[in-house]
Amino acid sequence: MPFMDIDSLVPEVAPKNRRTFLKTALGSAFAAAVLPVSAETIATDTQGIDAGETLLDANGAKLPVYHAKPAGKTHLPTILVVHEVFGVHQHIADVCRRFAKLGYFALAPDLFARAGDPQSYGTIAEIQRNVVAKTPDAQALSDLDVTAGWAAANGGDPNRLGITGFCWGGRIAWLYDAHNPHLKAAVAWYGRIIGDPSPNSPQNPIDIAGKLNGPLLGLYGGKDTGIPVATVEQARAALAKGTAASRASELVVYPDAGHAFFADYRPSYVEADARDGWQGLQAWFKQHGVI
Repeated sequence: MPFMDIDSLVPEVAPKNRRTFLKTALGSAFAAAVLPVSAETIATDTQGIDAGETLLDANGAKLPVYHAKPAGKTHLPTILVVHEVFGVHQHIADVCRRFAKLGYFALAPDLFARAGDPQSYGTIAEIQRNVVAKTPDAQALSDLDVTAGWAAANGGDPNRLGITGFCWGGRIAWLYDAHNPHLKAAVAWYGRIIGDPSPNSPQNPIDIAGKLNGPLLGLYGGKDTGIPVATVEQARAALAKGTAASRASELVVYPDAGHAFFADYRPSYVEADARDGWQGLQAWFKQHGVI
């Protein structure tokens, strides 16, 4: 799907309280499948930032977006935050607030809004079957375009756009990097690299690794049984043969971490590696002109 001109991406904003298809405010609760949450769960306040939800028109569908930015500021570096399979739950909203504290305009669109509410399912398998499998990659990329357009019209700088994503969102971050020629940089946290193609997911990161528009930092766990280190090495080789942005990309493997090591609300959390990855993310976006 081609990237649309930024001026054509500014959608009409619907009233913020018109959410008839989700039971709770976006980012206000955790998904049922991750309960109970860990005692290490990080909670970021809203002091000095503006945070909330808006509802966008995305090609005739309603797209909820959680957003946070420094209060009263404009012309801000912008980060698209792509959620895990659990949707825009409390952890993803907190990540947006962390970005806002650092001076970014962070936005997390609910890319599963058309398929259903992943927070209502008790297992990951149910979420995969009932929500993830019904969300086409092309639709997700288009919704991210819409979100970027709204951000540009509401305090964001379209010339300083980055993306980060976790798990399912890490894979989408790879794909969006190849999709949007205006993207400055990307950070993908343990996004799957290789998979079987399907009508909804015709390509995987390995297929587009050589076609990136902005340098990508990939953060992976050496003990992640779902993303073997061998596939990370395959991606590394593909990056080395690609565009200038692909060749400038870096993949980091934390030997003692498994999957979801950044998820402070889950038992998979590895504090030292999560902190190192977060510092690396900040340096990456600074190095490549996002902030």
